[in-house]
Amino acid sequence: MKFRSDMEAMVLASLVDGPKHGYAIVKAVRTRSDDVFRLGEAQLYPVLHRMEESGWVTGVWEPVEGKPARKVYQLTDPGSKVLDQKRREWQEFSEAVGKLMVTGGTA
Repeated sequence: MKFRSDMEAMVLASLVDGPKHGYAIVKAVRTRSDDVFRLGEAQLYPVLHRMEESGWVTGVWEPVEGKPARKVYQLTDPGSKVLDQKRREWQEFSEAVGKLMVTGGTA
């Protein structure tokens, strides 16, 4: 099954409304999924690093007064295209599952 968990899509979608640091990405995914998806840092950072290497996101170190700098990630044009493709695939998948889940259907 293709969509057991597509963390890349969730992370890319969380960056659509602007750059975020890791904790803000985790919070956005949790909030926008109504607490269904909870990413941990151990899960998030390997995904972000792979996406950065693929050119889907860029990361820039941002200074924070009185604290260590934090890396802020931003969606790139190639990342937006990947997200669009993942959205289309998810739509097809969810429509197919929806058809299967309708009760009273005929076989």
